Amino acid sequence: MTARSPPPPRPAPRATRADGDATRRQILEVAGRLYAEKGFARTTTKEICAAAGTNIAAVNYHFGGKDGLYETVLVEAHRQIVGLDELATIARAPLEAREKIRAVIRTVGAAAAKREAPWGMRVVVRELLAPTAHADTLIRRAIVPEAQIVRAMVAELLGLRPGDPGVDRGLAFVMMPAIALAIVPKQVLAQVVPSFTADPDALVDDLARYVLAGLEALRGAHPARGRPAAPRRPRNPTRG
Repeated sequence: MTARSPPPPRPAPRATRADGDATRRQILEVAGRLYAEKGFARTTTKEICAAAGTNIAAVNYHFGGKDGLYETVLVEAHRQIVGLDELATIARAPLEAREKIRAVIRTVGAAAAKREAPWGMRVVVRELLAPTAHADTLIRRAIVPEAQIVRAMVAELLGLRPGDPGVDRGLAFVMMPAIALAIVPKQVLAQVVPSFTADPDALVDDLARYVLAGLEALRGAHPARGRPAAPRRPRNPTRG
């Protein structure tokens, strides 16, 4: 009998998808922290790879290069403040519009109240104060989709169409204070608004009351079709 030849050696196993996802997350996390600390222009891909324990080929594979990595970081940074999935969950909840808006403000406020702010807040602050060529990505892929969800809540509360100018202003009144609360550095809040660090929940609750009262005022000033306008106070004839 002739001896059987040994089977050919098996090829080395390829990296699993889980390994690839872990590498991607590691690069994203390291890049986010470095961009938060130094900014986009002063952070090199080589520096990110060294800190992440990987190589430039991995950045190119997962993100298409430095620009693609930074744009992904921007979207993730905004998600750390308020996520699209979180807003969508609130929008689907069987709640009245005012309660949905209250939940949005509380969600953003909860991120602001964390003892250690996520790196995403610092990345967003840097991008808003000194916009790069990638600012449009942050607006288009993160801010606009989330704003559309909140816009629908505001339109429902005001009884107006989503494209009505009153809804645009109402959206600004909801989002701007909440986002400002989230991105202002903790040390500034501690000195300017000491009660925030002492009782952040109370501050967020009062912010929700403030915003909702303003929306109710807008509702009276911009009546929906078929709904009578709120009565106006008589004008003081002694004033011009």
